Amino acid sequence: MQNLSILIVGGGIGGLTSAIALGQKGYSVEIIEKDPEWSVYGVGIIQQSNVIRAVAQLGIIDDYLEAGFPFDRLDIYLPNGDLAAKIPAPRLTDKYPAQLGISRRALQKVLADRAVAEGANVRLGLVVQTLQEDGNGVAVEFSDGSNGHYDLVIGADGVYSQMREMLFPDVEKPKFAGQSVWRYNFKRPPEVDALSVFEGPIGTGLVPLSDELMYMYVTTPEPGNPKYPRKGLAQVMREKLNAAPPFIAELAQQITDDEGVVYKPLEWLLLRGDWHKGRVVLIGDASHATTPHLGQGAGMAIEDSLVLAEELILADSVKEAFVAFQKRRFERCCYIVESSVAICDGQIGEGPLVNVAEATADMFKVIAEPI
Repeated sequence: MQNLSILIVGGGIGGLTSAIALGQKGYSVEIIEKDPEWSVYGVGIIQQSNVIRAVAQLGIIDDYLEAGFPFDRLDIYLPNGDLAAKIPAPRLTDKYPAQLGISRRALQKVLADRAVAEGANVRLGLVVQTLQEDGNGVAVEFSDGSNGHYDLVIGADGVYSQMREMLFPDVEKPKFAGQSVWRYNFKRPPEVDALSVFEGPIGTGLVPLSDELMYMYVTTPEPGNPKYPRKGLAQVMREKLNAAPPFIAELAQQITDDEGVVYKPLEWLLLRGDWHKGRVVLIGDASHATTPHLGQGAGMAIEDSLVLAEELILADSVKEAFVAFQKRRFERCCYIVESSVAICDGQIGEGPLVNVAEATADMFKVIAEPI
């Protein structure tokens, strides 16, 4: 299909990479984002080898590499701090590294700049008020009273997706996984030159983001999903690491800024029915939100963007494109969600303990397959 006008709801990773992929194919794209500041977390994110392959296909790999820290392996440590395994990450592109750590703010700038360069019109502080399909497309009324008409709408608005609620109000809500994640930035020591994962009921990882910066993530069991006040958050995060191995415990003493702690309960969701209704389709966390145990949440959203753009070009109708898109994506996304949640369940005693090194090696094999 040619000459489509497309509304993307959500200005995060999935929405922006969709705008890039669709703009490159000549489609007219508009993005709305509910956050008027378009803000993102001040910590980082891991981009695995399938993401490197995807952004190389999008033509933005050089921008990624300049903004982040590349590496080619994953180091797994036992709960006592002993090194258990160094797992080579597969390179899926000949000229580029296997993985990349990048700050979310740097990533947002890379994607937003390229989306605008590809012609996307970005409007901030807006949500969809109503959707109404007619014979020619979707009529949309926005929260500021303005209106638009589009050939199709993409819901890329995350785990708490408004689009999902509008399309499928009766589907299950996101499930709390029993764990939460804590994140904090540090100055990067030279020895942290790859993703380092420490196994145990308090799962910890170190991710290099640049020559100067890295971040720590800590997954902790949080029965009942408690709410922590902002004041004192740094002290609580330090206390969660009381039994950490020596290197992590030493770093933990640097956790002193309440405002620098990013705390997030882990939730997941997988739509097993349709990801689309009429001319509206869901991508990324809106249809398959995962816990971060395999580092693939953003990767699945970026792959969604590429596949949807490809299927729109190939199809004779919007429905045909949406059906083909979900057929290509469902099993892969299902594997990531279920495997990630299984690691989480094992860590909190709700299921068999999963060998993280083996699960990660298996994941590398799966994501190496074509999308």
